[in-house]
Amino acid sequence: MIYKNIFAGITVGIIALPLSMALAIAVGVPPQNGLYTAIIAGIIASIFGSSKVNISGPTAAFVVILIPIVQEFGLAGLLICGLGSGFILILIGLFKFGKLIELIPYPVTVGFTTGIAVVIAIFQIKDFFGLKIEKFDGHFHEKVLTLFNSFHTISFSETIIGLLTLFILISWSKTKSKIPPALIALSICTVLVYILNNNYGFDISTIKSTFSYDINGLKGEGIPPIALQFSLPWENINFDLFNLDTVYKLLPHSVAIAILGALESLLCAVITDGMTKNNTNPNKELIGQGLANIAVPFFGGIPATAAIARSAANIRSGATGKLSSIVHAIFVLLSILLFAPYLSYLPMASLSALLLVVAWNMSEIKHFINIIKIAPRHDIYVLLTCFILTVFLDMQIAIGVGMGLASILFIKRTIDLYSIDLLNDSYNSIDLTIPQNVSVYSINGPMFFGAAQSALRTLVSTNNDIDTLIIDMKNVPMIDMTGLVAFNSIIQNLLDNEKKLIVCGLNDRIKRKFEKAKIVFDNKNIYNFKDINSAIEHLNIIKE
Repeated sequence: MIYKNIFAGITVGIIALPLSMALAIAVGVPPQNGLYTAIIAGIIASIFGSSKVNISGPTAAFVVILIPIVQEFGLAGLLICGLGSGFILILIGLFKFGKLIELIPYPVTVGFTTGIAVVIAIFQIKDFFGLKIEKFDGHFHEKVLTLFNSFHTISFSETIIGLLTLFILISWSKTKSKIPPALIALSICTVLVYILNNNYGFDISTIKSTFSYDINGLKGEGIPPIALQFSLPWENINFDLFNLDTVYKLLPHSVAIAILGALESLLCAVITDGMTKNNTNPNKELIGQGLANIAVPFFGGIPATAAIARSAANIRSGATGKLSSIVHAIFVLLSILLFAPYLSYLPMASLSALLLVVAWNMSEIKHFINIIKIAPRHDIYVLLTCFILTVFLDMQIAIGVGMGLASILFIKRTIDLYSIDLLNDSYNSIDLTIPQNVSVYSINGPMFFGAAQSALRTLVSTNNDIDTLIIDMKNVPMIDMTGLVAFNSIIQNLLDNEKKLIVCGLNDRIKRKFEKAKIVFDNKNIYNFKDINSAIEHLNIIKE
């Protein structure tokens, strides 16, 4: 069993190595920052989280939300946002909100993921085709326009390397080999680019030609061949410019990272639980992710969460415990120390091709199309809204609107389940005759702010000839403050019109809430009975 976990950890480490670098580059930071994230998050999230098989690290889902932070605040700002998101994740877990996040509707998550995939794919076009673009920022449509205007600078050599990488990635994945496609594709293309650049005078971009480092006086190109370096996330912040306004600007980013990270990690847990028959505790998992995101900024790591593809690969490789995630992190660390000079020769076009495959796999295009074909109209509106906002505006806005739409959908569908029915013509349980001038209503469903007004309108508009109103509430599981206020209004209306009210079937929780709200029964024509039968018998006795 131990050997299986070690093998799985090494396999996932091979996958995580180039992917972590590619994701860091996509965000706009040096590749080693992605590697540091995989190391720290892979260990801490595994130890303190609930899942036995999830692999944590940088993920494609974060790319869209992190790019604006790097462009506006730099790496230091990103590290501080990641630190803040860690504390927020811990609070979500401590307050046991993990189950609530699991209730996000499917169209919302698909809208997010498909939109993120489109943006990631667009970002990779620059390096895939070797376009010469000095400033690649702005909104989505501005980036597309920049790419279009820059296509005359295309590098055919880099395009060929990108296409070759893409071809090998797709072809090798169809062989069902246990050797990761990324290892085969990137190894072949790295060797090829090294030969072309050094023997035939080509100038194909690599990590080494694109990035440089200066750490404690050690300077070089590519990836620094040194172990993790502890540093304060804010040490490179200019505190003359860092003020309360900056904190206010960073806080929404931290919240967005935390929410997206929570969604991604819990979605990953649901998928891996289905594959392994485990039962992940969502709140403990979020606390583990929070602790990981608090730790990674102190080692230069970017925000992390559970990675669905790497976790699934971990399970398929035979992982059964947390050891595999720790081995994966150690493998990445040893690769930095032993193979950093060789990793620096990875072609930028090949890394872009790898992310294009990642974008395609996460796009869920089949599910996106299927929702449009068969889903109810409201679900389609939600899907398209989340997708469009993610692509064309801002991930923060998309998350805010998406969460709002999820809440509205939940409220609407809960209201749809709610009903208030007149039982006079259908009530025949034990041959009891309902007295004249008595109306019997049954309320079914939670009496909360979304449904309380419906109850108020129905019951207040009772026929003037009715002198007694019976309300059966045995199918009401809960009542909120709005419901209590509405119920008080019903009572007051009936009392003003000198009518009686009998309430039946209250559960203990609602009784206590009525008592706190000072709704007193058996007083001023307001009565409480166990069930409708008892109420009707009481009325028949009075009428006699």
